[in-house]
Amino acid sequence: MARRGRATLLFGPMKPVGLTDPRTGREAYAVVQLRQEDRAGQMWNLVGFQTRLRIPEQQRVFRLIPGLAHAEFLRYGSIHRNSYINAPQALSEHLAAKDDPLVLFAGQLTGVEGYTESASTGILAGVNLARLLEGEAPLVPPPTTMLGALYRYMREADPAHFQPMNANFGLLEPLDPPVKDKEKRRERLVQRALADMDGFAARIAVSTPA
Repeated sequence: MARRGRATLLFGPMKPVGLTDPRTGREAYAVVQLRQEDRAGQMWNLVGFQTRLRIPEQQRVFRLIPGLAHAEFLRYGSIHRNSYINAPQALSEHLAAKDDPLVLFAGQLTGVEGYTESASTGILAGVNLARLLEGEAPLVPPPTTMLGALYRYMREADPAHFQPMNANFGLLEPLDPPVKDKEKRRERLVQRALADMDGFAARIAVSTPA
C-alpha cells in the first residue's frame, strides 16, 4: 500500500476520520489503532500493520511512533494471504454452489472483507438455507442496500480480475436524480438503504429494531 503514495495509508489502517485529540479537539493527520489482545491489557495489536519489512526495520520504524519508543514487541508483522472463491465464476446469485443450491457460502471465503460484511453474509446464508429447506426461493437484498450491493458486486465483477471487497458507498446503486454534495448524497443513500432494507426484512418475515 505504501508504494502507491505517501498518503495511501491515511485512507486505510491509519485513517484518522472520527478520532479527535481530546486535548485540542483537532483531528490527527494519521492514527495507529491498538487492539487489546489479552484480558489483562498487557498485549496490544497494531491494527492493519501486516508488512514485508524485515524485523530489524520493523523495530526501527515502529519505535518512531509516539508512545512506542520503549514498547516491548512480542511478535512482528507479516503478510498473510486470504483464500477466497472466485464468486462471479463459481457461485450463484445467493452465494451457493452453482451445481447445488443447498451448499451456501459466507464470510471472507466468498470475497467480502471485514467483520460486519462477513457476519452479514453468514446471517443471509442462514436465512436462505431455511427458505430453501421450506421450498421457498432464496432472496438477496436490493443493490440500494450495502449488503445487496456487495452481493451484486460478487455476482457481476469480472471473474478474470475478481478481488475481495469491503462495504463502501461506491457499491450502492446511484441516486436518481444525482446529488452533488457529498454529505447530502451519503445521507440520502443511507435513508434509501434503511427504507429498502425494511422492505426486504418484511419480505423474509424478519423484524428490525425500532
